[in-house]
Amino acid sequence: MLAIRCKEYGPPSSLVLEEVESPTPGSKEVVVSVKACGINFPDTLIIQGLYQIKPDLPFTPGSDLAGIIKKVGEDVKHLSVGDEVFGFVAFGALAEEVVVSANSCFPKPKSMDFPVAASFMMAYGTSFYALKDRGQLKEGETLLVLGASGGVGLAAVELGKLMGATVIAAASTDEKLALCKEYGADKTINYKKEDLKSKIKELTKNRGADVIYDPVGGNYSEAAFRGIAWKGRYLVIGFAAGVIPKIPLNLPLLKGASVVGVFWGGFAMKNPKENMKNTQTLMQWYHEGKLKPHIHRIYELKEASKALEEMLARKVKGKLIVEVN
Repeated sequence: MLAIRCKEYGPPSSLVLEEVESPTPGSKEVVVSVKACGINFPDTLIIQGLYQIKPDLPFTPGSDLAGIIKKVGEDVKHLSVGDEVFGFVAFGALAEEVVVSANSCFPKPKSMDFPVAASFMMAYGTSFYALKDRGQLKEGETLLVLGASGGVGLAAVELGKLMGATVIAAASTDEKLALCKEYGADKTINYKKEDLKSKIKELTKNRGADVIYDPVGGNYSEAAFRGIAWKGRYLVIGFAAGVIPKIPLNLPLLKGASVVGVFWGGFAMKNPKENMKNTQTLMQWYHEGKLKPHIHRIYELKEASKALEEMLARKVKGKLIVEVN
């Protein structure tokens, strides 16, 4: 089978497309013939050796996937050869075939095409777990989303509005913020033009945001935290800015606030039943037309490096997809 391979840590241009052995599933795994793979910011980090997971070289990147089951492990009862599915892996999905844990693989609705299915799990799974389980977002509260036009950010905007929050979207361009408004943002902040802390205070009438969703990090994190409400929850999603911020610990003390880590992949692996419940809720909302992933662009497998370069350049609104088979 063909696969994108990372043979040494480096930029997307160092990746190669080559033939490798087709995989065999373990007893609780399936092999999926990949139809589409969603590109996420951690994919750009893992190939540079900058992610918390460091696979042995060489390896295949890619985590979000959708496809058709080709082989089934002997202990897997709820999935069969030929089933159309979507799911996630830590790495390995930018290939024609990939081994997936049966607990991380879900039947794909007939109404959902493969590119949409491949754009679903990481973005909506992360954001729903963050807002519901870690942030305990309540109806009527104010949610601030940094990096709001990206894959997880836009999902957080959409879900926050659906969960009854007043949503403030923060992003770097007016064009990106226009998309956020389409996905339910009530108010917006262009943090390239406006002072983030001051604008949060202004938009919340000096009260602050109850929940802050931060997949960006860098210089924006402390400014955002200074705009948090009393007993607010600051959700640490990731560091797309490339810099892990150092927040003074007197800030959570003075605000009575919590800094809450969000590692959805770890949660999904350690708590598959709870993750399944969350996924079922998300799929129900999709069926009801309440969730609609925004696909920025679709690439071919041989163009995977270009997709990752576009992600690194922060030009993406919503999700990038690589079609495989």
